[in-house]
Amino acid sequence: MIKSVKNVDLQGKRVIMRVDFNVPMKDGVVQDDTRIVAALPTITYILDQGVRTLTLMSHLGDPAKDAKTAKEKAEKAGKPFDEGAYIQGKHRMAPVAAYLEKKLGKPVIFAGEDSCYGKKAFIDAQKAGSVIMLENTRFHKEETAKDGAERDKLAKELATYGDIFVNDAFGTAHRDHASTASIAKFVPVAVAGFLMEKEVAYLEPIVTNPRKPLVAIIGGAKVSSKIAVLESLLKNAAALVIGGGMAYTFLKVQGHKVVSPWWRRISLIRPSGSWRPPKMPGWSSCCRWIMWGPKPLMPRQSPWQ
Repeated sequence: MIKSVKNVDLQGKRVIMRVDFNVPMKDGVVQDDTRIVAALPTITYILDQGVRTLTLMSHLGDPAKDAKTAKEKAEKAGKPFDEGAYIQGKHRMAPVAAYLEKKLGKPVIFAGEDSCYGKKAFIDAQKAGSVIMLENTRFHKEETAKDGAERDKLAKELATYGDIFVNDAFGTAHRDHASTASIAKFVPVAVAGFLMEKEVAYLEPIVTNPRKPLVAIIGGAKVSSKIAVLESLLKNAAALVIGGGMAYTFLKVQGHKVVSPWWRRISLIRPSGSWRPPKMPGWSSCCRWIMWGPKPLMPRQSPWQ
């Protein structure tokens, strides 16, 4: 099991916590607060321990990529596009901080839109027990940089904001980003929050000693970030069910004609782009689902042939 936030002394400490507040936004208004509510137990527990400060950080979409996509869509439709308004309405953490404040019943201080860098003095100047929210970490290219040295630049800065790092962002824990993984190298203590702890406790026995037969369902768009997970699951799974946009990549490498743009993500799987799905005795597909296993569980002809 991973080390829990309950296993460390938090009194008087500065805590830097990674949350997953990547919530749907429209015109600066939170549309679904599921992820915010899920983090409240850990946040409340930390504050109850008498911490010096609690600094929260999260990504909120990908400003550059999302704005580019939205602009192209608007241009194709012949509509005007205001990038500044788009960014303000979809990717700024200030509205999320305000929303959290209402849920928490306690002030949440937004650290400003300028940067996630250079906030140590600001954080240390807050009164004991304060909650601070940093700006969207993905405004910095270092957050998702492929070069570890680049990620470390941001990670080292974020690490100065806390004596203890708490990761409660299970939804992004598989990504080696500055605010999720790299930061753990530069703080004295790194632990998991309750949400992370709960998910690991649930998944660990399934991975290490699963009941058989085990069928694993994997969805999403990015195949590249899930290859290691798929390869690990193959050790115990009788079948893998691949769904969502990433199914197109598997269909493409199987030789099917695919017109969806999602298959292009195959080039991101490995530098050589040479990875291939596992060869198993039977596979079948239905709609956007594809399944590998010892027997074709859903035997239908692929609509992409």
